[in-house]
Amino acid sequence: MLVESRRRALLDLVNRQGFATLEELVRATGASESTIRRDLEALDQAGAIKRTHGGAVCSGDVRAMPALDDRETAAAEEKVAIGRAVAGLVEDGETVLLDGGTTTLEVARALVGRPIQVVTNSLPIAALLASSKDTDLIMIGGYVYPRTGVAMGPLAVATMQGIRVRRAVLGAGGITPEGVFNSNSLLVETERQMMTCGQEVLIAADHSKFGRQSLSKLCGLEEIHRVVTDSGVAGPDRAMLESAGVGLIIAPVEAGADGLNGTARNPGSRAIPR
Repeated sequence: MLVESRRRALLDLVNRQGFATLEELVRATGASESTIRRDLEALDQAGAIKRTHGGAVCSGDVRAMPALDDRETAAAEEKVAIGRAVAGLVEDGETVLLDGGTTTLEVARALVGRPIQVVTNSLPIAALLASSKDTDLIMIGGYVYPRTGVAMGPLAVATMQGIRVRRAVLGAGGITPEGVFNSNSLLVETERQMMTCGQEVLIAADHSKFGRQSLSKLCGLEEIHRVVTDSGVAGPDRAMLESAGVGLIIAPVEAGADGLNGTARNPGSRAIPR
């Protein structure tokens, strides 16, 4: 494999997963560890990724190489819009908790440079915000899932026992009338603790997550306050949220910097005291 092709493959894997171990990168490319280490050093110096002990995390700039433009899809654009819409709800000086995931990573990108506090269990989000001088970063520890760079499990739960935030922003693997689901039971345990930390619990998920069930149920719909999604969400799913008393925010793909232009809100949205 040519150097350019190999480095593009490495960058693609890191950005897709958010975090990749050295072993995964060696296995994916067939190159030696020393070659991959040199590639990671070059990509790190170029600002395309951030090297970590034993691997690499997404730098937050997924367009660091032109080839990544070819990977953009409507779903990716929708996640960017959702990220901007969620960030538009966050006020300066606020403390927000961000779950790990591709959609919450877009929320973090939209919050870069804001004078806020961010609590997260995501290494990619932490790497993105660590250099932001105006943002206070609190990292939740625990077992780090190598595919996503997300800390979870009993230690993560214990870390959050005394944490209180204005908003807890979580992703979802599925949303049905039964509730919100995710595919990793250890992550769900961690997310349940996250929910207890937030004055408001907000789910950030694109329309493809509706009508889908995953392995573990996180909570019932009545336990969340608002859902931020895109205009692809179907009418019955909107009605489902409304009947459950869940606020709905629609993020337009062409959202401006504030992420809220054209936003629709469910009249049944719960009022959350500030």
